Amino acid sequence: MNDLALLLTPEGRALLDEVRDTDPARELAVATRLRREHPAELVSAALGQARLRQRAVVKFGAEDAGRMFFTPNGVEQSTRASVAAYRARRLAEAGVTSVADLCCGIGGDAIALARAGIRVLAVDRDPMTAAAARANAEALGLAGLIEVREADVTEVDTAGYDAVFVDPARRGGRGRIFDPEAYSPPLSWAVSAARRAPRAAALKIAPGIPHEAVPEDAEAEWISDGGDVKEAVLWFGTAPGAVRATLLPGPRTLLSRGLPDPAVRPPGRYLYEPDGAVIRAHLVAEVADEVGGGLLDATIAYVTADALHPTPYATAYEITDHLPFNVKKLKALLREREVGNLTVKKRGSAVEPEELRRKVKPQGRHSATVFLTRVAGAPAMLMGHPA
Repeated sequence: MNDLALLLTPEGRALLDEVRDTDPARELAVATRLRREHPAELVSAALGQARLRQRAVVKFGAEDAGRMFFTPNGVEQSTRASVAAYRARRLAEAGVTSVADLCCGIGGDAIALARAGIRVLAVDRDPMTAAAARANAEALGLAGLIEVREADVTEVDTAGYDAVFVDPARRGGRGRIFDPEAYSPPLSWAVSAARRAPRAAALKIAPGIPHEAVPEDAEAEWISDGGDVKEAVLWFGTAPGAVRATLLPGPRTLLSRGLPDPAVRPPGRYLYEPDGAVIRAHLVAEVADEVGGGLLDATIAYVTADALHPTPYATAYEITDHLPFNVKKLKALLREREVGNLTVKKRGSAVEPEELRRKVKPQGRHSATVFLTRVAGAPAMLMGHPA
């Protein structure tokens, strides 16, 4: 709290501007120089905040990250801006004009909601985090739409708001929490709060949540950004029972049609690697149907087909070689093809990619991708290249 108060003074803001682009390797020399003119506590706070802002660029972009205030946990746990903006658009399109943002963190979702024209009550019980959220609303010119309150979310009256957004803490003293009832607040409490919302609600949860833990009256959505799965969301007041995978940028959304598991078939000319959100949402069957393919193995999410059917929901590779798992044979094949740039992907294999690279020692001017997997239960290697 004291660090943030120091940084919000005119001297602190000026110092933040001065150290904005400090190279971590030069931090000690910069600190030594600045302490001749500024209090040591302020210099340390400014350099620490500069490091956090540099880390936050990947989530918030350089312009916003350069003006915002962060805590170490806030950088780590806040929602990526592109994901927050997508969720805010969904709420706005549902007619939501006000949201109670519970467990708001440093305000990433509140900022996206306010930029979508939605009035926000942002609540967090941690004093430093709430202070950072308040400073961020002011720094980005959104204080008129965002009210920040330091409070226990379970004691906040949300009756005056169209919608509720809850982002429970999913990390504890021992790291990531996998039991939804061990979230803070527990998922059951968040679901109860969501069901009381007049128009809609969204609960941010870990993407690994078991499907059987999804309430029957909720829509479940898995979201990836740039191919990386970021989160799952339980929606209330939208499409009960629906399951979707949404890929950003775009957005592109694949909805479940309740298809049965695809049949297992021999490898075709093409292999399709579904996006992680598609896999988490259990929508591999929808991708297989779209490309006219089947599975290489009943337990592995690789789709194979004879024809190329471009789809945003999977990356296609043309397969040139299919052979049983054998390191010596792979090494000889790579030498014959003059492959020096080797990408190793695996599903259903205990072999680590780096270990395999060390053993085959790829050398040459060509590139290739090798898949370590199973074909109808048997360990196999498939080699090819992006289609």
